[in-house]
Amino acid sequence: MRNTEVEYFKELLETRKIQIKSNISSVEAEMEELKGLELNDEGDYASASNDNLVENAIGNQQELELLEIDQSLSKIKNKEYGICEMCEELIGTHRLKVKPHAKYCIECREIAEKQSK
Repeated sequence: MRNTEVEYFKELLETRKIQIKSNISSVEAEMEELKGLELNDEGDYASASNDNLVENAIGNQQELELLEIDQSLSKIKNKEYGICEMCEELIGTHRLKVKPHAKYCIECREIAEKQSK
């Protein structure tokens, strides 16, 4: 992979990292607000509880993505970025444009997904 491509993906990853950290902070602030609300009836409680579950699930997913982004940035630093963790072949540029923190090439991703089921 050329240096210009690596720099492009590094910028994408760093931008996404900032965005995720902002999202996580917003979710945490909203969850704190929910804790302070006086809920008047079961409907209010159910709605707040549902919102809390959804926001928690989204937050967990974003925490996972943040971890994967940090791993990708580390790979860039170590000049290992863009290499499939399973077959050690290059991950296609098109795949990295869709998911810059991808660990696997398309073929190995399908294998990994089948194994995790």
